[in-house]
Amino acid sequence: MNGMGTGILKGLRVTLKHFVDTFVDDMKYAGNKYFNQDTFEERQGLSGKGIYTVQYPEEKIAVPERFRFVPFLVVNDYDDPVAPGDDWCTSCGICAKVCPPQCIWIVRGEDPETGRPVPQPEAFYIDIDICMNCGFCAEFCPFDAIKMDHDYELASYDRTGEHIYDKEKLSKEFSYWYSIAPSRVVEEAKDRGGWEHKDVIKEKKKAAKKGGAAYEPDFSVYPGEVRRESGGVALAEGTAAVAEAVEAPAEETVDEDRLERAQMLRQNALERKRARS
Repeated sequence: MNGMGTGILKGLRVTLKHFVDTFVDDMKYAGNKYFNQDTFEERQGLSGKGIYTVQYPEEKIAVPERFRFVPFLVVNDYDDPVAPGDDWCTSCGICAKVCPPQCIWIVRGEDPETGRPVPQPEAFYIDIDICMNCGFCAEFCPFDAIKMDHDYELASYDRTGEHIYDKEKLSKEFSYWYSIAPSRVVEEAKDRGGWEHKDVIKEKKKAAKKGGAAYEPDFSVYPGEVRRESGGVALAEGTAAVAEAVEAPAEETVDEDRLERAQMLRQNALERKRARS
């Protein structure tokens, strides 16, 4: 009994200490302790005293890079110099096959003239109410085309309209994936042998080989950042032969249909961005 009473007193002492420290800390910050990013980081750090409660939703703790929530589809940056907004997904269907709750539906694209399948999804759906956020789809994807998002605030009152994500809602730029998981992106890029889609990397390696050089991408900096900082189109990293293969033929053998599609994708992306803002 004495031991139990001592334990209760120790607990009450800790509670009282936090109670007093909270009021002392409140006076120290003069009413600016909450809903302020700088003080929030200090309050959650080792030097914080008093209340540690996170005032959600105004205050949010950053999630780790390997945090898993609803998947999204990776597409090229909309300012990519070669193929803006192109899908990384080839509609192979592996993600749908390995999905435990079977919440993924894919419709493979077809060439309108020949009727043959093309390596791009015409439609892609994920029911986020069924998704268990296991990450199998991202783990088994052979093209790094599907990733687990960090956005966990998805509640709404409209299940059919808001909780079944289509391709437009699932598609996010590669730069977005880089912004939420930079170290993972670098690791994956090194495994692929470059920053781009595997098929693009193969073409660049072939072009470099024809020029008598080796394709050696720079993994110390993401090309998208260089492109935006320079305010223009950045050449692909690597040797002069690779740069020539990427830049020169693009003007001589431009595909009008592909250029028109790229412009349409960019315009749609800008409209979606304006709608969100």
